[in-house]
Amino acid sequence: CPLPMSNTYASEPKLFGKWSYDGVTVSDISVADYIAIKGKCAVWLPHTAGRYAAKRFRKAQCPIVERLVNSLMMHGRNAGKKLMAVRIVKHTFDLIHIMTKKNPIQVYVNAVMNAGPREDSTRIGSAGVARRQAVDVSPLRRVNVAIHLMTTGARLASFRSLKTIAECLADEIVYASEDKNNSFAIKKKDETERVAKANR
Repeated sequence: CPLPMSNTYASEPKLFGKWSYDGVTVSDISVADYIAIKGKCAVWLPHTAGRYAAKRFRKAQCPIVERLVNSLMMHGRNAGKKLMAVRIVKHTFDLIHIMTKKNPIQVYVNAVMNAGPREDSTRIGSAGVARRQAVDVSPLRRVNVAIHLMTTGARLASFRSLKTIAECLADEIVYASEDKNNSFAIKKKDETERVAKANR
């Protein structure tokens, strides 16, 4: 006889089947619209195969964890290896949970909020008279730069080192979420803002 149907369907999506999106908050309202963790962006796997580069600002709808995965696929030899990047992020989130005892999605969201520079400097002038001018950074660029700095820091830390990329990325995200200067991203952000302040 057929087995009785048990009502054990998944009611809410959990990242990698472990981490719940419930209670994950974006406290910084300026970047809240660009950190996608609610509704359709709460995914089981950070691999949606969406066409987020087809149109301007569409990447803001890309799940924020998937953006981390995509940013890891850098430096020619890693290009296109998305399954490898997904595996790295999965290990990273396990390590973050072990280190902090918190929901790794929340830790990562806090890191993205902290690691993006709020002020930058641009080159102004022509015909040889070039100078720097301080400018405000848009929220989307803050998110983009934060993710890029964190993955770059992890990549540099793990290169020719005994530590795996997942361990280095976990360290980077935890330090950035706590706003500590051990983080490559926080160091770069502070340096960018210091230079901008000097060029106001």
